[in-house]
Amino acid sequence: MTPITEVEGRRVALSNLEKVLYPATGFTKGEVLHYYATVAEALLPHLRDRPVSFLRYPDGPDGQVFFTKNVPPGTPDWVTTAEVPRSEGPARMVLVQDLPSLMWAANLVAEFHTHQWVAQQPGLADRIVFDLDPGSPATVVHCCEVALWLRDRLAADGIEAHVKTSGSKGLHLLAAVRGASSDRVSEYAKELAVEAEKAMPRLVLHRMTRSLRPGKVFVDWSQNAARKTTATPYTLRARAEPLVSAPVTWEEVEACGDPAQLAFLARDVPPRLQDYGDLMAPLFDADRAGSVT
Repeated sequence: MTPITEVEGRRVALSNLEKVLYPATGFTKGEVLHYYATVAEALLPHLRDRPVSFLRYPDGPDGQVFFTKNVPPGTPDWVTTAEVPRSEGPARMVLVQDLPSLMWAANLVAEFHTHQWVAQQPGLADRIVFDLDPGSPATVVHCCEVALWLRDRLAADGIEAHVKTSGSKGLHLLAAVRGASSDRVSEYAKELAVEAEKAMPRLVLHRMTRSLRPGKVFVDWSQNAARKTTATPYTLRARAEPLVSAPVTWEEVEACGDPAQLAFLARDVPPRLQDYGDLMAPLFDADRAGSVT
C-alpha cells in the first residue's frame, strides 16, 4: 500500500521510497523527497505562480525521460492549475504554490522547469535568462569567463545578474526585468549574445549550429521565448548523480579553475542555504528589476 503522509493538512501519497533513482550514488526516491522538503523555503518562491513543465525520470536518469506539460492524470484537486496560452490552443498546467504541492510533484520524480513569466501575465517577461552551454572540450570554467562578461554588460544597462549552475555542464544567468514582452526580452538577449561572440569570437557562439560548438560556449538566448522553460533554481537534474541547479556567488565564478568546483549534489545545498541564504532572492525585489526597453 502506498504510504500517505499529511503535509500542512493535505494528504499526499508518497510511493517507492526505497527505490534507487541515482545508481551511481545509491540516492533513493525517499532522499529526493527529503531534499525537496529541506530546500522548500528557498525553492517555492521560484516556482510560485509559474506554470511548471516536468521533465520526468521515474526510473532514474537511465530510464525513460519525458516532458509533462499538461496537468498529469491523477493530480489532486487541491493542486493549483492555470490555463496558459499555446500556439495550438490554451492548455492547463500545474502551479506549485505550497509545500503539499511540492511534495506531490516531487513524488512524480521530475526536474522542475519554469517560464520567465507568471501565470497572471503570460508573455510579459519578469526574468531574462542566458543558458551558457559548453561544447567539449570547453567546460564550465570557460562558461565562467562568458558569465562575467555578460554580468558586466548587463550591469552597463542597469540590469543586475545572478548566476547558478545548470546542474549539468554549464551556467545559467538570470536577472529581473520589467515592462517588456517575452519577444522584446528575447531580442535583447540575442543582441547581447551576438555582442559576446564579437567580443570573444574564439570562445563564444550565439548560434546553435552543432558543427560550430566544439570548444566554444553557446550562449542560448532563445529560452526567453514565451513558450520556452528553463530549469528552476534548486531543482535536481536527471543526471548520473543527484546534481542540483544551484545558485552560486560571483566570487565562486571568478575563482573557478576546475569544473568540480561548481558541481553541487543534493547534500551540498542545505549547508549552502544556511551559509548564503537564497542567492537568487534579489530576483523578487521589484525595485531591483532592470529594463530592456
